Amino acid sequence: MATRICVIAFLFAGFTQELLADERDETRRSIDTTRGDSMIAAYFADETRKLSARCLSDIESLEDWNRNKTAYRQQLFEMLGLDPLPERSPLNVEITGRIEHEEFFVENVQFQSRPGLYVTGNLYTPKNLTEKVPAILYVCGHARVKEDDISFGNKTAYQHHGGWFARNGYVCLTIDTLQLGEIEGIHHGTYRYGTWWWNSRGYTPSAVEAWNCIRSLDYLQTLEQVDPDRIGVTGRSGGGAYSWWIAALDERIKAAVPVAGITTLQNHVVDGCVEGHCDCMYVVNTYRWDYAQLAALVAPRPLLISNSDKDRIFPLDGVVEVYSKVRRIYGLHDALPNIGLQITEGPHKDTQELRIHAFHWFNRHLKGEDPLIETTAVKFFEPKQLQVFSKLPADERNTTIDDSFVPQAPQPDVPDSKVAWKEQKEKWMSALQQKCFAGWPDDQERASNKVSKAFSVERNGVRFAAFDFDSQSTIRLRLYVAHRAGLSPADLDLIVLNVLDDDGWSEFLSAMQVAFREQLAGENLPEEDRSDFQSLKQTFESFKWGMAYVAPRGVGPTAWDQSERKQVQHRRRFMLLGQTLDGMRVWDARRAVHSLRSIDGMSEVPIWLQAEGSMAGIALYTALFEPRIRTIDLYGLPTSHHDGPYFLNVLRFLDIPQTVAMTAERTQVRIYQEDEMGWEYPKAVAEELGWNAKQIDIRKPPSEQ
Repeated sequence: MATRICVIAFLFAGFTQELLADERDETRRSIDTTRGDSMIAAYFADETRKLSARCLSDIESLEDWNRNKTAYRQQLFEMLGLDPLPERSPLNVEITGRIEHEEFFVENVQFQSRPGLYVTGNLYTPKNLTEKVPAILYVCGHARVKEDDISFGNKTAYQHHGGWFARNGYVCLTIDTLQLGEIEGIHHGTYRYGTWWWNSRGYTPSAVEAWNCIRSLDYLQTLEQVDPDRIGVTGRSGGGAYSWWIAALDERIKAAVPVAGITTLQNHVVDGCVEGHCDCMYVVNTYRWDYAQLAALVAPRPLLISNSDKDRIFPLDGVVEVYSKVRRIYGLHDALPNIGLQITEGPHKDTQELRIHAFHWFNRHLKGEDPLIETTAVKFFEPKQLQVFSKLPADERNTTIDDSFVPQAPQPDVPDSKVAWKEQKEKWMSALQQKCFAGWPDDQERASNKVSKAFSVERNGVRFAAFDFDSQSTIRLRLYVAHRAGLSPADLDLIVLNVLDDDGWSEFLSAMQVAFREQLAGENLPEEDRSDFQSLKQTFESFKWGMAYVAPRGVGPTAWDQSERKQVQHRRRFMLLGQTLDGMRVWDARRAVHSLRSIDGMSEVPIWLQAEGSMAGIALYTALFEPRIRTIDLYGLPTSHHDGPYFLNVLRFLDIPQTVAMTAERTQVRIYQEDEMGWEYPKAVAEELGWNAKQIDIRKPPSEQ
């Protein structure tokens, strides 16, 4: 249980293991989330404001832009899991069918952007060409076209665009997306399926869409009828987002019209638009960008930002703000004629008004002409006519590409010397600080931590006190401290900081309310547990130990809306800010350590950390980053970040066994589990480098001893 202090005390005191599951569930249902909802809303607003304010703020001249743009583009590649770029393997193009129209023909085409990663599409080509013509890559939004459990791909829903371009002298390649193509992969990982390990892996399905677009350009450039220097891209909704990725990443795109595919972090995070979007709309925001920084990478090439005025998931104010910030960058290039903003009346819908302006834009910038638009974009074919596969390929990797698209760090070698270990550890620590925890507060916010005593009382032989502290300017948490009455903090031999999850918080309240109900009156108290309190009291009588308790953000006093939807969407908001909820909970636990040491008489008292379940990994990383942690007791620690805790990109560099090894160099790590499986690497490091054998101690859970 989360309130155990160590195995010796556990056995001595005879702690009980569990509360009844139905009591826990009832407690959770009755949680008052007013404080938590208000706090987390203020936090998201504050963090979003900071990122918005710094977006492109360091660019004041064209020289500034030219000096930074290469690094920006490389950062985008990295945030899309494309650094290093995958191998440009053979496309293995196959044409599986052809349809004739009096003005053009359509080829049903498939190729592999990586071995087994199939891209299905339709290639629209004007008839009777006598010279090379411009080409359009059309990327599709979220439209399901399915019959009798057969997906024809969202390319069939957007066929009218390809038809228009072909009738007006363009080659147009319209490609399916990963999720809604003929082979149905996944876009909704964190949104619907709880794949939070995507964050740890540094994976987003937008990476697959971006790579498929890059390889689509490779394919278009092989076509003898295509002028490789006149290629444009457009698409709406999800396709609008993919238009941004490819236009920003690849300068082979000479003109772009993203339609309803971009807005600001303010809209996504604060206004809640994230709740209407799946993961394919987002990068892994390692460098904490707002969206104008992405859009600016198209400059000075022709860019028309297109949107309707009543689009609820791409609101007008955010679209205009992106345009304004990017327009400034175009101004630095003296290229204002190359950027436009088109706003039409209407909702989030593929309207004729939106299309007409896109057609004008490409005619002007890819063909050097601007005739009257006389033909409308209409659909000519039944979906089945545009189907590529009669049978899906057995070697397809589309449906499992999330597990391999971004390489995971290989199992490291055990270092053969202290020098090799030092070098490896420094690389890992640098990666953690720069790529995983870049969302931690800056130096100014780190320096501010207001700690104030809320109460301190003695009752039943126990001194019980509470201290409020600032984890961040909008995150105010409470630290509880308990020890034998009559002792001052300086008299303690050690103090154990318990990092509590929901169950641990409930158990803490159950025990402490026995004597301190008045002090805990503001909480939703479960049924009291007198045996737990008596066990804790007996431990205090036998040892000069203290117990401290902290519930990180979202747990206990700061719990927010408990509905599954809000829990999911709040975690996704952290993701958009270049953070994860787990990563910021590590910061909360670190701040609790700082606060504990700031209490009068406590600065030199040895600190132990303790946690179980979802908080065990949080405590591990707290000990990694905080000096002078003597021991950590971890119950149920996962052996891989695939199972949590979830930090941005962490699996690209290391996994939990490597973190255990780094932590154990200066802190005793005690892991409680059935066997020693999973910890071979840190045990081998300890043996090779001659550490004390007890630095990594794998023990049976207390109930089995």
